[in-house]
Amino acid sequence: MGFNCGIIGLPNVGKSTIFNAMTAAGAEASNYPFCTIDPNIGMVPLRDERMQKLAALVKPERVLPTAVEFVDIAGIVKGASKGEGLGNQFLGNIRSVDTIVHVVRCFEDPGIVHVDGRIDPKGDIEVIETELILADMDSVDKRLEKAARLAKTDKAMAEALPVYNELKAAFEAGRPARTVLSKETAAIVKDLSLLTAKPIIYVANVGEDDLAGNSAAAEAVREVAEKEGAGFVVICGKIESEIAELSEEERAEFLKGLGLKESGLDRLAVAAYSLLGLITYFTAGKKEVRAWTVERDSKAPKAAGVIHSDFERGFIKAEVMAYEDFVRYGSEAACREKGVLRVEGKDYVVKDGDIMHFKFNV
Repeated sequence: MGFNCGIIGLPNVGKSTIFNAMTAAGAEASNYPFCTIDPNIGMVPLRDERMQKLAALVKPERVLPTAVEFVDIAGIVKGASKGEGLGNQFLGNIRSVDTIVHVVRCFEDPGIVHVDGRIDPKGDIEVIETELILADMDSVDKRLEKAARLAKTDKAMAEALPVYNELKAAFEAGRPARTVLSKETAAIVKDLSLLTAKPIIYVANVGEDDLAGNSAAAEAVREVAEKEGAGFVVICGKIESEIAELSEEERAEFLKGLGLKESGLDRLAVAAYSLLGLITYFTAGKKEVRAWTVERDSKAPKAAGVIHSDFERGFIKAEVMAYEDFVRYGSEAACREKGVLRVEGKDYVVKDGDIMHFKFNV
């Protein structure tokens, strides 16, 4: 199981620069609006130091981390919901992603033109959010009309009608869907693929002199994120571009010199994982050490299905070791000898860091 993040923002906020640092895919990062016309897609490995420790013990032929798919979507401008700029073409691209990464410009650079001629993080966020709300309002208005007409004879429509009304009221008040939907009501309107119902991470793209995000601009983005209960990460796109060109050893030294334990992009990946309620489990053998992504609270058969549908369909049992136990004792054989290798059935809830081997029969 993987997941994808759609990177959005106004033109010239640093989206493509950050994307290039993630993927080295070479998305054009020119100083003019709409330089990104088709969504650029790149798979980025999720750094997890646990994998390196497992690999040092197991000495596999290969190490395969789980991956995050990032989609670089062109800059949205005011009026996009009505077709301005490149309009609904890009709003449609956002509907297919699992979470939204909203990059907000918090750096000063006279050489890079801001689309509105000034640095105003809250204003920029409002422009984007308004366009997404307007697009969602259009979807809800159409469905509301149908639900009102069929509610007396259609039970599903009758159940959905008050949810549509609640959403309409929220949109009219300028509030995104995620602020009013519960888990239950979100399921009722899932088929609408509402843009503002998606989890969101705000990225404050700061200058080299503000890596900690202490500036007023970064603080403004942090305040918006806290108010919405959204994710928040500080990234310096320029620094991340430099890090992307380094070897692993050089990378570690470079970060140490900046007083950082991890890069901004690593923090972004972790934030996305947390926001979506995902965890990692591992398989470890001489052929490979591999990380797998699964939703939190998933049971063993579902986790097995991430590897192959046959594993889930014919699930018999899972042999499970906690990551901490494996590292402590050094091998699967030692874990078995110490009695910390457990045999679990179909009701076992997978924990983050579990090392698992599945038995199945189809």
